[in-house]
Amino acid sequence: MNNSHRGVSGRYWRLVVGLLCGLSSSMVLAGIAESVHNLGMTGTGPSANGGQRNQFSGTAEICVFCHTPHGGDARAAVPLWNRRLNNPSSYATYDDLGTSTFDAEVAPVGSVSIGCLSCHDGTMAIDSMINEPGSGADNPGFSAGTWTGSDILGPDDGKLAVGIVQNLGTDLTNDHPVGMQYAGGGISASTPILPQGDTTDPDFAPVLYKIRDGRYLWWVDKDWRTGGDGERSKTDVILYTRDAANGYPGQTQQEPFVECASCHDPHTTENPTFLRISNTETPSGLCLTCHVK
Repeated sequence: MNNSHRGVSGRYWRLVVGLLCGLSSSMVLAGIAESVHNLGMTGTGPSANGGQRNQFSGTAEICVFCHTPHGGDARAAVPLWNRRLNNPSSYATYDDLGTSTFDAEVAPVGSVSIGCLSCHDGTMAIDSMINEPGSGADNPGFSAGTWTGSDILGPDDGKLAVGIVQNLGTDLTNDHPVGMQYAGGGISASTPILPQGDTTDPDFAPVLYKIRDGRYLWWVDKDWRTGGDGERSKTDVILYTRDAANGYPGQTQQEPFVECASCHDPHTTENPTFLRISNTETPSGLCLTCHVK
């Protein structure tokens, strides 16, 4: 089988990603290509920390560092995930602190968060993937590539450097909780929103939901204080559905959970650190979308 079928050729890959994201391939690729998530040799501009951006000389591909059209890992609720995942039990999570004010149930690290952590826990090289570009599982030309960048550990290592913001490690107790019920719980498929969309905890904003193919889709509208538009947008706070089929053993009902991608959109360049909502145009705008203060 030739490379155009086995690998992730540029034209085929653009089509796949465009379909997955529900956007034109040019829109998707433009966002990634201009961001620090473009880890191939075509990346330009500084790193997220102002130094030299991380780049790998083994490929000009953009999307392959996260996605593959063949044999992706379905354990992450991310389309066609191309990276190897750590065991969820390897992470210490916020609830391990035993904070009395933390009243949400916590699922094992999973959903989209474990996809993010497959790079950002710093334990694996960023070029460690299921299918390498060009020839599938093992491409000598790709493997011979080297890393450059001020936030990477050495040309032959490819792990995120320790001590930078983007390397979270496996101890997540000092980071915003992920894999937790939104607003302390109480919202589920049987009670998708409480009266007037309120939550059981008045310190949290109300939610909206839609049902698509039997799945509940929840979100917090960034403009809920002024009525919002009633549509689930990538510039809202996205809540991710967890249940027994989505990495939460014993959970019988679908419930909305906060994950890494609730606040961060890896395909945008609009705000620093890929925030869905700016924290500078309106001070703490992202934080105050969910937290009623």
